[in-house]
Amino acid sequence: MSIVRRSSVFDPFSVELWTDPFDTFRSIIPVVSGNSEAAAFANAHMNWKETLEVHVFKADLPNVKKEEVKVEVENGNVLVVSGERTKEKEDKNDKWHRVERSSGKFVVRQFRLPENAKVDQVKAGLENGVLTVAVPKAEVKKPEAKAVEVSG
Repeated sequence: MSIVRRSSVFDPFSVELWTDPFDTFRSIIPVVSGNSEAAAFANAHMNWKETLEVHVFKADLPNVKKEEVKVEVENGNVLVVSGERTKEKEDKNDKWHRVERSSGKFVVRQFRLPENAKVDQVKAGLENGVLTVAVPKAEVKKPEAKAVEVSG
């Protein structure tokens, strides 16, 4: 058995100091919105990976059909992922015991794209509940080095 002594010295790398400051807001969004399904999409975590040729965005959108998802580029360089889940058809003879799934419009996320993004060539696909958006990158031209003659 070992005894761990805590120092009274300020430790900037302490786990308690580096918690996500937005966790509190994420936990209250479903309550405030009243639409827990839409709030779940608003809280959807997205990955953004950059390779040499392309920016790749991935988001988990379980039980969403590709017809219900919209991917747009607004204002020239803002990638917006949104959609609308349609309401299930109801039969007058059905007796509902619980309704927790919701319908309506939702916005998943918005990202400002870098200047090297080819916004006219964006492609998106939805497979097994994972949305993948590919934004190709423009080739960066390296500035030409010009030799300057040294006089003297």
